[in-house]
Amino acid sequence: MRLANVLESEEWRRYQVKPRATGPFEFSPVTRRPKLSWPNGAHVAVWVIPNIEVFALCDRMPEGRGNIPDVYNYSKRDYGARVGVWRIMEVLSNHGIRATVALNSNICDIYPEIVDEAAHMGWEFMGHNETNTQYLYDLEPAEERSLIHRTLQRIEQATGERPKGWLGSGLQETWHTLDFLAEAGIRYVADWVNDDQPYYMNIQGYPLVSIPYSVDLNDKPMYEKYHRTANEFETIICRHFDTLYEEGKDSGRVMAIALHPYITGTAHRIIALDNALKYIASHENVWFATGQDIVEEFVKQNHVKNTEVNRK
Repeated sequence: MRLANVLESEEWRRYQVKPRATGPFEFSPVTRRPKLSWPNGAHVAVWVIPNIEVFALCDRMPEGRGNIPDVYNYSKRDYGARVGVWRIMEVLSNHGIRATVALNSNICDIYPEIVDEAAHMGWEFMGHNETNTQYLYDLEPAEERSLIHRTLQRIEQATGERPKGWLGSGLQETWHTLDFLAEAGIRYVADWVNDDQPYYMNIQGYPLVSIPYSVDLNDKPMYEKYHRTANEFETIICRHFDTLYEEGKDSGRVMAIALHPYITGTAHRIIALDNALKYIASHENVWFATGQDIVEEFVKQNHVKNTEVNRK
């Protein structure tokens, strides 16, 4: 169906109804759910998410003063592409970890070497807008829908596989985002940082999975907002793991480690990531997995019939 017809359709009118105040999911205390089991008896499923992002020199930079060009803030982030991401790749490769990339699709054109190397390493790619200067709440619904489809199509073109997951820039959504993601065939979304286990969202009958992401084990707020040192961030990761590992003996937990190459990829911080991963890997019953791996295992144990969604 052409977009002009979509805007006049009954399906589109359903987008105008706002979800209930608590979101499109039921409240479910973690202590009152069926037991969740990970492969080989793992207590914790650990997924590592490098946020590989692009900011144009001709755009206003986050945390900047609004000047264009903002050489300082642009260069700081460009360091992540030129140097930092390669350090992170080396560390994860040494630990045998397949990452899940939250990818701005413009990276495919501006830094294609990064996409090629990540694909060569078998990393998963998750949609993450076209660029991190975009936020979905700044767009009209038709523009948002188009952006989501363009993002997924460009990543599929570059990698040969259409993303199954989505993380919005700034973890931001509109009232329409989940409908558009379901329409585009997205299987899981990482914007909702409200749980330690996956859960289902009911999007017009489509079972979209919310996967645990993190603002606690996320280098950007930890270093830039809370001014933690590398040693402190390492300790935070390890303590967080200890709690989830103990709780996961009864029912499996998910631990997300979110990284930004221009932050963790600096020479004085990369060792904190390496040390934390060494600590986690020293435990038995730990499953390093991609987002798609985790969601597939969750769906296998909590099967919900997938209602076909076709709003095109």
